[in-house]
Amino acid sequence: MKREGNFICMLKLRLPRLAYNFISSVGSAIAIVAGLMVVTMLVVSIFTEIENPYLGIFSFMILPAILIFGLILIPVGMLRQWRREKRGERVEKTRWPYVDLNLKSHRNAFFIFIFGTFFFVVFTAVGSYQAFHFSESVKFCGTTCHSVMEPEHTAYQNSPHARVACVECHVGPGAGWYTKSKLSGAYQVYATLLNKYPRPIPTPIESLRPARETCEQCHWPAKFFGGMQKKIDHYMYDEESSYWPINMLIKVGGGKRGANQASGIHWHISSDVKVEYIARDHQREDIPWVRYTNLETGEVTVYHDDDDPLSQEEIDSLEPRVMDCVDCHNRPSHIYNPPDRAIDDALNTRMIDPEIPEIKMVAVEAMAENYGSDEEAMEKIREHINGYYKENYSGFYEQEKGLIEQAIQSTSEKFSLNIFPRMKVRWDVYPDHIGHFYFKGCMRCHEGNHSSDEGQTISHSCNSCHIILAQGSGETYEVTYQEDGLEFKHPVDIYEAWREMGCYECHTGTQP
Repeated sequence: MKREGNFICMLKLRLPRLAYNFISSVGSAIAIVAGLMVVTMLVVSIFTEIENPYLGIFSFMILPAILIFGLILIPVGMLRQWRREKRGERVEKTRWPYVDLNLKSHRNAFFIFIFGTFFFVVFTAVGSYQAFHFSESVKFCGTTCHSVMEPEHTAYQNSPHARVACVECHVGPGAGWYTKSKLSGAYQVYATLLNKYPRPIPTPIESLRPARETCEQCHWPAKFFGGMQKKIDHYMYDEESSYWPINMLIKVGGGKRGANQASGIHWHISSDVKVEYIARDHQREDIPWVRYTNLETGEVTVYHDDDDPLSQEEIDSLEPRVMDCVDCHNRPSHIYNPPDRAIDDALNTRMIDPEIPEIKMVAVEAMAENYGSDEEAMEKIREHINGYYKENYSGFYEQEKGLIEQAIQSTSEKFSLNIFPRMKVRWDVYPDHIGHFYFKGCMRCHEGNHSSDEGQTISHSCNSCHIILAQGSGETYEVTYQEDGLEFKHPVDIYEAWREMGCYECHTGTQP
């Protein structure tokens, strides 16, 4: 009897009198539903090992916020009830709704509610997941809500990372960086809606996740070392559009210094060293100060630009940046090739026939002009190429109109993939830090004019990063099997100027 009495008392357990009001009841319902959903999402994430950033933000930020909101409503309702009673207002006793399944109307409503709620929850769950999945898709990022990203989306689709989803690099797994990226993009949404965004979009983007947390999910320099062969196909600006390839061995290196493997280009981000620098400009093209730290020995060496060093006041006021992947690989997916490179590719793949006289020069000229719109570009490219051959090679033009038309179509296509007048996007507004042909790139630090107080100089030797295995074609072809490689030979005789100048000083992406 005592045990039965205790059970009856538990059934009669009541909440505080003030809790019986509409606002507190709504808060309780919200808190219970949100709490159950948090538990459900937690179980799903544990047993399915889902690392979807959108699911994480929903499960661990949005739902808990709703839960807290419901809990807050409970004391708010109680406080309101207490004030009403204190003022002497007549407060009717709140009666809970009841369900009597013996009544047909109650019974029908009950089962409709139960089954309706079940199907609603199921379809909502499936729909929500599909919404999450779609919102992290490339289509969503590139077209649905981000039409302003047309240049980036187009370049991405033609990049080596075209099968890697946007969020893999721009967000990464977990809710934290997703939240940060979306909060930092709040102004961008406002700017897009009111057409206040800059043209072109400035880079580098400050809110990106650290490159080593994204790039090194696939690329891990500590676990590979050695070289990579690369053939660069150039065509000259003469009448024959002469072919001039360079076959190089790139010393990509990698590994760890502690294992006697750290070497080559990826030595810069070895886990045993730290390289820091200060740039004068936002795009990190002008680097007058570099600091190298050997993390094993503690040795520190600081290098200054001999021609234009920073003052001590400037150094103290600026924060050094630790070098990582994107300091060189700053255009891994959004690559805008200059006309010189784009037309070389078209000639090499025979999208444009190299037998057309002077076609390299003519196509590059047509592509490199400043146009106000895509429509104007397509029209002017056609006029330029047709007009040049009608005037200078009329006989060839009459006989080979098909080749000329193919060249026009290919030049227009290369333009559409690399230049976007509406957004003012061209190759020259986004410097590429890989190499040193069109932009300063490696020569930001390796131009031979960065030295330390102890007299050490950052290497300027070409063979530090690559050696030439073969170059030229036809009678000018050279090849070697020696470890030191060939000495570079410029396809046009410019005497020793190539030793004293950077390639980028002449090669701007259009005609040299």
